[in-house]
Amino acid sequence: FYAIGEIFQGYAVNKTRSSISSLMDIKSEYATIVKDDQMIQVTPEEVQVGDTIVVKVGEKVPLDGKVIKGNSMLDTASLTGESVPRSVEVGDEVLSGVVNLNDVIYIEVTKPYADSTVSRIIDLVENSASKKAKIEKFITRFAKVYTPTVVGLAVLLLIVPMIILPNQNFYDWLYRACTFLVVSCPCALVISVPLGLYAGIGKASALGVLVKGGNYLELLKDIDTVVFDKTGTLTKGTFSVSRVVPCNNVTEQELIEYTVMAENYSNHPIAVSLKQYYAREIDTSLIKNVQEIAGNGVSAYVNNHHILAGNAALMERFDIAYKKVCEEGTTVYVAKDGQYIGYIVISDEIKDDSKIAICELNPLVEQTYLLTGDTQNAGEAVANKLGIGKAYTGLLPVDKVAKLEEI
Repeated sequence: FYAIGEIFQGYAVNKTRSSISSLMDIKSEYATIVKDDQMIQVTPEEVQVGDTIVVKVGEKVPLDGKVIKGNSMLDTASLTGESVPRSVEVGDEVLSGVVNLNDVIYIEVTKPYADSTVSRIIDLVENSASKKAKIEKFITRFAKVYTPTVVGLAVLLLIVPMIILPNQNFYDWLYRACTFLVVSCPCALVISVPLGLYAGIGKASALGVLVKGGNYLELLKDIDTVVFDKTGTLTKGTFSVSRVVPCNNVTEQELIEYTVMAENYSNHPIAVSLKQYYAREIDTSLIKNVQEIAGNGVSAYVNNHHILAGNAALMERFDIAYKKVCEEGTTVYVAKDGQYIGYIVISDEIKDDSKIAICELNPLVEQTYLLTGDTQNAGEAVANKLGIGKAYTGLLPVDKVAKLEEI
């Protein structure tokens, strides 16, 4: 009975682990090495440190390395959870597991596959051992001693009276031995522990909470600190326009229209959110000479006006006199014919139930923390809105692990 209970619990834990593994579909099946002007596909494990690999648009970066040719935008959501792509150019470090979005890049490998970011993450997931809770360990030891003892006493209860007492009925003592066995049977006690943990892990899994083992489930009663990720956990992970601030005699409608038209041909999440906000048909005949400036923004001619839309670096690159702002979210600065005409703030939306959850949680624990790969302004703004005690921002996955261990 106890073994059956453990089988059920093991099934629940394995189901949970496979759920985690499916979320971590970040390993690249191959790497393309450049040798003697030829491109050869090999497994990531075969690539040596110092080799040059090429990553095409839409491919996952198979190993950690440094960009030696080309520039592009990388989707880092699988590692950092952040929806805004990161721009890279020659000399920048690139982590395995991210997806190349814009252009072909050549990377010099700096770490073997065994030490790569993606390999370490997969290893952490696959080897998250199912550990027993303290009460389960006690019950296991208890059952090993108690069960054979009870069975032995039942056998003695059957045999000894038959030997030392005269004229005894075998079936009477067999009945008494069986009665003793049933009364003292620990099955209900022993099976309740693994089945209780199975029910807990299974129910949590059905609610989207992944528990790695019985000992972690038992520890929940002693929690005094809770650490949250931000994007997709407390926020929706989708971007929307939260503020439009025009200036220099330009209306809000004109500012949005110029920006959306300039960004029309871009698949960047920011461009997509702008087009969704505009929600009108775009007259593409008015748009000409569109140029995407990697890591900065876009340049385009809209209705014969030169429009620049992007970050602060874009404004500085074209010597546009602008006013830098510090707001929650990503700021898109816009210029028309060399004159600054305003900015648009795009931010990730907080989930409707996040504030309720944090409010209910705060009285139950001593401290809450927020760990995020997002900017300081965005991270701290979310923490303040939700009532989270402390926010740590600009963190990569490995930094989040280090910070978690420090906490």
